[in-house]
Amino acid sequence: MTATAPPSGPSPSALRRPLTAAGLLTALLGAVFGLLLAVAAPASAHAALTGSDPQDGAVVATAPQQVTLTFSEQVALGSDSIRVLDPSGKRADTDAAPRDLHSGATVKYGVALRGGLPDGTYTVAWQAVSADSHPVSGAFTFSIGAPSETTVALPGNEAGGGLVGTLYDIARYAAYAGFIVLAGGAAFVLACWQRGAGARPLQRLVVRGWMTLTAATIAMLLLRSSYTGSGKLGDVLDLDGLKAVLDTKPGAALVSRLLLLGASALFVAVLFGTYAKREDPREKKDLTFGLAIGGAVIAAGIAGTWALAEHASTGVQPGIAMPVDVLHLLAVAAWLGGLAALLTALYRTPDLPSEAVRRFSAIAFVSVVVLVATGIYQSWRQVGTWSALTGTGYGQLLLVKVGLVAVLVGIASMSRRWTGRLAAGSDASAEVTAEADEETEADEEPEAGAETAENPERAAQLARQRAAVATAEKKRIRDADPGRSGLRRSVLAEVGVAVALLAVTTILTSTEPGRTEEEAARSSAAAAPAQSGPVNLSLPFDTGGENGKGTVRMDIDPGHTGANVIHLWIEDPGRKAMDVPEVKLAFTLKSKDIGPLPAVPVRLTEGHWTATGLQIPIAGDWDVAVTVRTSDIDQTTVTKNVKIG
Repeated sequence: MTATAPPSGPSPSALRRPLTAAGLLTALLGAVFGLLLAVAAPASAHAALTGSDPQDGAVVATAPQQVTLTFSEQVALGSDSIRVLDPSGKRADTDAAPRDLHSGATVKYGVALRGGLPDGTYTVAWQAVSADSHPVSGAFTFSIGAPSETTVALPGNEAGGGLVGTLYDIARYAAYAGFIVLAGGAAFVLACWQRGAGARPLQRLVVRGWMTLTAATIAMLLLRSSYTGSGKLGDVLDLDGLKAVLDTKPGAALVSRLLLLGASALFVAVLFGTYAKREDPREKKDLTFGLAIGGAVIAAGIAGTWALAEHASTGVQPGIAMPVDVLHLLAVAAWLGGLAALLTALYRTPDLPSEAVRRFSAIAFVSVVVLVATGIYQSWRQVGTWSALTGTGYGQLLLVKVGLVAVLVGIASMSRRWTGRLAAGSDASAEVTAEADEETEADEEPEAGAETAENPERAAQLARQRAAVATAEKKRIRDADPGRSGLRRSVLAEVGVAVALLAVTTILTSTEPGRTEEEAARSSAAAAPAQSGPVNLSLPFDTGGENGKGTVRMDIDPGHTGANVIHLWIEDPGRKAMDVPEVKLAFTLKSKDIGPLPAVPVRLTEGHWTATGLQIPIAGDWDVAVTVRTSDIDQTTVTKNVKIG
């Protein structure tokens, strides 16, 4: 391609130049991502706490030797990941690293407690990293003896939140966008329009994709330690934290991505350097084959860094899920990245042939088929049930993604029709352009010939003017082509929807899968005490003395773990209120060797007694013993077993 000297000043047409495709993409990405960051809730965790011992809110009679936590999937814990704090905020655990208490498929960790702990409310704060690289955290309380006031404030922010979390999310979005533009743009050049390797707009697009992905990867690597740990921006340059990140699976994936980006830089240099300048068809064919194989390997490797460290590496069938995830990402890049390259070519290059558009249309169709096939598998794997599809945040986002894909396919079908019209009108446009070139040359040839001999500088100026006029005329004819204009509009609409689709897809990677959410909810429900409501008892008694027979009616409200209120009504055989001098209560859980826990009722009115503040530490089958005294020497104790909690 021969370069022409630019005019000495900006022309009116240059001042009216339409917004570039890169500018449109930047504006769309900024608007959509800004909106999503403004309205989206904090990312949900991918590993959930499904149980603990003691349970959240439980009241235990004596101090336990350890606190254990059970998770829905594998997690990574540091030496300070589980902390137990007493009512004054001091450490109640031994400061030792959590112990691995795995049993079969159960993921459990525990920390030992100090001896001689006083009664009161204790806070358990924990933080970990789930197997798919996302930080998780939480806190709960339990009490020894009886609840008390505590000076410990539960953490208000989840792990991975705050400014560091926002920056990490932006870097994640940018990484996906950069990969799609890099891989898809290069694939468009090699497979659809090989002459486009010499087009500066396409070169800039692909190089910007490489730069975006590289910068985002470096940012994620630096932010990773603070993102999964302290959450402080000042810890970003902590070398010890960076070293710890490099020893983790996500850190290794990010470093591998940087190494592959180094190889991709060589690929881009050859594609837009040596390859763009080759003219010999045989040499170019061989180089095309080599670049296609090398580029495919590099692109698959970069896509594999996501599959290695995120959703695909955990859960159901990871051995199948990871290669499927790589195929899914490559199909996304070929389709959406190719769209970005096509839009750039339509707006910024004068000679995009209709054949290139037809080739991309075929590639986009294959990409959609691959996306549908891999997407169905991923949906089954991450959602699992219809209820999770509609009842979880992940499932609802997935439905939004499916809707956007449907809209994108509909717009793509319109683009295919415009492609046909573009092909039909391309020959006519070529003829008109050729005629315009001939007329321009014929009109200017006598003048040029005369002045060339007299003034070489004038001849060069006239040559530049003729080239500018010819370029402007070609642009006018190209822009007047309704097929090209219609294709521009439809492709621009595709890119707009694709930007929203990319944003939703990226949010999905940081949202707890529906299958995991439902399994965690089921496990938590199984571990939590049953909320059975008030417990009602009727206990006949006979102290053996005069007027010693009667019945004790008892209500235990709310009838589950924690604080309960007890009401007693004592009636004679005629069901009239019976006044007695004393009543005592005791609760025993033999299966756990707890109790007897005493309760001292207070007389309210004749035959009506009440006891408040009874603490039931755990659910189970409790023996309720009621002692009734009807005289100075006549009393009896009656017992009944009842399920509480």
